[in-house]
Amino acid sequence: MRLLDRLEEILIATLIAAATLLIFVSVAQRYSLDFTASTMRWARGHEMEGLADFAKSSFMTLKSLNLVWAQELCIYLFVWMAKFGAAYGVRVGIHVGVDILVERLEGQARRIMTIIAMSGGIIFTAILVWIGTDFVWHVRQGGQTSPDLEWPMWIIYLAVPLGSALMCFRFIQALYLYITIGFVAHHDHGAVDGIEDEAQDLAKGGHA
Repeated sequence: MRLLDRLEEILIATLIAAATLLIFVSVAQRYSLDFTASTMRWARGHEMEGLADFAKSSFMTLKSLNLVWAQELCIYLFVWMAKFGAAYGVRVGIHVGVDILVERLEGQARRIMTIIAMSGGIIFTAILVWIGTDFVWHVRQGGQTSPDLEWPMWIIYLAVPLGSALMCFRFIQALYLYITIGFVAHHDHGAVDGIEDEAQDLAKGGHA
């Protein structure tokens, strides 16, 4: 189970890092093209042919880096990240939920309501797996490809059934833990990770 947890975290982190890097490179290229073009015009206006030639050469080199596919790939990366991130959210309890009713209940009523809520998550994600798998199958049969990357769309749409399957498993896991030991993953949405530990370190330093 720890191996699955680790793989899940590595996948999400890799997708976020790849999307961030791709966006940075794409934006940097666009601004660099504008800068080199402006430099070339300015250098020619001031009869600085050496600088103008260098700017032109840089412009052509940057332009040869065809990144028209970058936006499309970023969208796909974020879709995959969101689907598997949702499963991670179930595992660590960071999903936003309307739990005002459950929080007011006590004893057996609270237990029953929590089981119903988790069971609803299992049923919903299982339906998504079924519908997503059927959709991916029909897309594959149709041979649809993406506009810029020209990748088979069924591979991209696999994020829906795969991510939903992992999310369904996390709901089952959460329900099992609750029934057996009464554990419910919970995250304080008002807290910032690392702040509490830093405050404790500062307090220890002050006492020293």
